[in-house]
Amino acid sequence: MDRVNREIIGHLLTDGRATYQQIGAKVGLSAPAVKRRVDQMLVRKEIAGFTALIDPASLGWDTEAYVELSYQGNVSTERLKRDLEAIPEVVGVWTITGDADALVHVMASSMAEIERTVERMREFENVDRTRSVIVMSRIFERPRTWLRLCPCAVTPVSHGLWVGTRLTVR
Repeated sequence: MDRVNREIIGHLLTDGRATYQQIGAKVGLSAPAVKRRVDQMLVRKEIAGFTALIDPASLGWDTEAYVELSYQGNVSTERLKRDLEAIPEVVGVWTITGDADALVHVMASSMAEIERTVERMREFENVDRTRSVIVMSRIFERPRTWLRLCPCAVTPVSHGLWVGTRLTVR
């Protein structure tokens, strides 16, 4: 990916609602040239999509936890996806190193809902144990991609005031 595409992505990460004309003025291209580049990055799946950032509290999700999930023996990523994808409170899953097999991000409306979700995970076949960490407060979260390559996109998004849009980049 060339420098101009990185700059375009940086501007989209900062303001996903910026027009191609506004971005073009910052990177030295016309609006149609910026659109062509964005379209090409979409085709190549360098940009995976566009989405709105929503304040979780506005959906009633005031409580969140990270749960380490350990299975007996080996577990495939397909199995993890099958087990966890159907639980709406699960908003992210990662395989990890260490004692656990996966790290599961859970968002819910209450501690009781977190507890029910963890209990549901414990019912999966071959789950050995769980270990939960409750989030006390969100300080900030940076866009997860291209930060080191896009100096224009280093402003963290405050989750206390989630606004704007987010660009998902592979």
